[in-house]
Amino acid sequence: MLAGRPYLLCGGRLLTADAVPSRADILVSSDGKIERIGLDLEGAVERIELSGALVSAAFVDCHQHLDKTGVLKFAPNPSGTLQGARDAFAGYARFAPADDIILRATRTMARCLSRGTTAIRTHINVDKDAGFRGIEAMAALRQQWSDRMVLQLVAFLIPHPNQDLEWLEDNIDSAVAMADAVGGTPAVSEDPNRYLDILFASAARHGRPLDLHMDEHLDASRHLFEAVFDRVEKYNMQGRTVLSHSSVLSAVPRKAFERIREHMLELDIGVVTLPAANLYLQGRDQDVLPPRGLTRVADLVRGKVPLATASDNIQDPFVPTGSGDMLEVGRWTLLAGHLHADDMAQVYAMITTVPARLMGLQNYGLREGARADLVITDCEDVIDLISRGPDRMLVMSRGQPVSERPGSSWHKADENITTRMGETR
Repeated sequence: MLAGRPYLLCGGRLLTADAVPSRADILVSSDGKIERIGLDLEGAVERIELSGALVSAAFVDCHQHLDKTGVLKFAPNPSGTLQGARDAFAGYARFAPADDIILRATRTMARCLSRGTTAIRTHINVDKDAGFRGIEAMAALRQQWSDRMVLQLVAFLIPHPNQDLEWLEDNIDSAVAMADAVGGTPAVSEDPNRYLDILFASAARHGRPLDLHMDEHLDASRHLFEAVFDRVEKYNMQGRTVLSHSSVLSAVPRKAFERIREHMLELDIGVVTLPAANLYLQGRDQDVLPPRGLTRVADLVRGKVPLATASDNIQDPFVPTGSGDMLEVGRWTLLAGHLHADDMAQVYAMITTVPARLMGLQNYGLREGARADLVITDCEDVIDLISRGPDRMLVMSRGQPVSERPGSSWHKADENITTRMGETR
């Protein structure tokens, strides 16, 4: 391996913020950071020839549930509904041991890494059913995987029916102390205002951002956006609040949506759409023309609200499918979100720079000083990358190869990059 030694990636085409590839070399430092970017860089370091390959920043999956991943066979959801999925996992969570959580999460993280994702934000249930087993297990994985993946933990405080809020209030600070963010799902709380105060107050005490499952339903008469906006201002959480799902925005009248959107912009609130879950779970009670169930993806994009897309659940009662491939998630978003064919660059941003911003990743991107977390492919441009994906892909984390999809080489016919640089992890 080249661990501990600098090297030069030569002749690649960098896919930067404007999504237009430009030829440049990348000098990777001995500590796995991008030291310099420029044309025809020189230096007494080993050179890796990329021969025109497309170089992207690694992908960011800003909303997963790694404590739930892979439990589909053990927690079926015959109804296919959100409540059916919640009930199915609650029953499983009462008895799931920590080593089971770690095993399932590790498998999914490895798949995500092999497909180009080097940062994940995962929501982890903390409630009377799951207790602290999930968040304790994921805290251990966060440390174990720190050399190859950024793993952010969201303490996802769940208000199940008939579970009093006193338990959450008594236990939230212990959970948040282990987490990187605070989460919850106010639409299912029996007392959403009190519940929101518990979440926001703890986030403020611990200096953590908020990432809420916001109105994951299609009943326009009972959304909670104004209640959330009031607390963002009260607790000074501007720029530190993310509203995932926000499905109900597709059901409210356009003028009401536009007012909500303007308030989001004023408070610097980001949104995450989860197309797989919302397509699968929403609209099953409709007799004709079931809704897509997503938020107003295209309208939020056009309105300049920071919008990311993410996997949500993978092979569990909430989403029975999923591979951890963010390019696949991007395609689902473009198609189901009614974006246009010329929105490929925006979809690319929704799996790279936008989620990195929403997660507060300080060392991310194709820029000097950032971690050398890279995806190198045989794609021609961003349209090629999003629309069909690569046949050949190399994933690098902190400057080291972690996965390579075989195919025709772009630097030496008889040698791949991982052989040149050393065995993969």
